Amino acid sequence: MLKHAFNQFRFMGILDGTSLVVLLFIAMPLKYIWNLPEVVSVVGALHGGIFTIYCVAIIYATIFVKWPFRFTIGGFLVAFIPFGNFVLDSRLKKWKQQQLTTTVATYN
Repeated sequence: MLKHAFNQFRFMGILDGTSLVVLLFIAMPLKYIWNLPEVVSVVGALHGGIFTIYCVAIIYATIFVKWPFRFTIGGFLVAFIPFGNFVLDSRLKKWKQQQLTTTVATYN
């Protein structure tokens, strides 16, 4: 359950970060430069749905992974920063590796 919640959160974070980047750097220029507002309507709705699921994944991971509260707050805040989810993902990988190293060292 722990590994599943952690990996699910990471997947949703990457998906949310990707949808934000597509919204900001592809859909918005299409709307304002080439006068195609329909693209923002579609991509914005998709991003909103993904963001909602991402917020649920934050809560789910907080409960089951029992990580530091700073990851919960950070997970929510980086959702509003372009490429923020990708930075958080790399930090989560490092944190998980440290947890595994600490666990192995404890048992030896």
